[in-house]
Amino acid sequence: MPSPTLDLHSPVRSAGETAGGEAFGLDAWRRRGAFVPVSDRQVFFVDEGPHDAEPLLILHGSPTSSFDFHRVLGALTEKHRVVAHDHFGFGLSAKPKLYSYSLLEQADTALELWRQLGIRSGHLLAHDYGTSVATELLARRERGLLPIALKSVTLCNGSVHLELARLRISQRIARSRVLGPLFGRLVFRAYFKRVMRRLWGDRRKADDGDLDSMWQGVRSHQGHLRTHQISSYLNERMRFRHRWIGALVRLDLPTHVLWGRRDPVAVAAIAEKLAEETPDAVLTWLDDAGHYPMLEDPQGWSEAALSFLARVEEGSAP
Repeated sequence: MPSPTLDLHSPVRSAGETAGGEAFGLDAWRRRGAFVPVSDRQVFFVDEGPHDAEPLLILHGSPTSSFDFHRVLGALTEKHRVVAHDHFGFGLSAKPKLYSYSLLEQADTALELWRQLGIRSGHLLAHDYGTSVATELLARRERGLLPIALKSVTLCNGSVHLELARLRISQRIARSRVLGPLFGRLVFRAYFKRVMRRLWGDRRKADDGDLDSMWQGVRSHQGHLRTHQISSYLNERMRFRHRWIGALVRLDLPTHVLWGRRDPVAVAAIAEKLAEETPDAVLTWLDDAGHYPMLEDPQGWSEAALSFLARVEEGSAP
């Protein structure tokens, strides 16, 4: 069945502004959050908005962190309790050397954090790497093994269908058992920022301050030394493909595929495939955005995300 499609676009905000207009960086993001121990390791999270509202549970992408949502947090928290954390190996969370960095363990971590916060239900929103963590959660739900009740799912610019993705050279190198460990040690700030700019729909609009904060998050706790270990998730996307895609094909939750159409990695064909195979999924395009639409077009992205959630809560979403 063809998916309902909505085209939205709003101008990207000025460089160095959040959704509220003020300059922002990773240090300010840290001050808005807190840490909790999970498996004797520290997980960083931000928990804002009215606690009597339905939670919006955010799973961020790679190689960055929950900071990716700093420009949209203000809009999202007007009607939702928003919980966004850094997976192990990312941002401000712990980055242990002796750890699997399996997507399955990242799902365990998310569930334990939400348990400690007393969250029993919520809307799930995932970007990039987070979409694979989300599909693992959906696979557990299908088997009756998920301890929280999900109200809806939003998937944003992730390469769940890895066979359709156009991986960057840097991703291929980081994935290599031989070159991956060396790559993480040799990457420097200027190269990182150059690679990241290419993920924007219009690389000229990538905010330099955001890119510096992303780099700071990668380097925190010597995270650059975990690059090869983290990149093993690409292998898991193939290994668990039938488990994760199967959960989407049989999904009985309102689903939103929210996509930056100009993404050079998680290309438009992935969004179209997800919308086609997930029952009654709604597909929303942000025409001028690339891989990080919540940073590139915070207003348009927020409006699309919130409009869908409002319809779910009103009972009018598919």
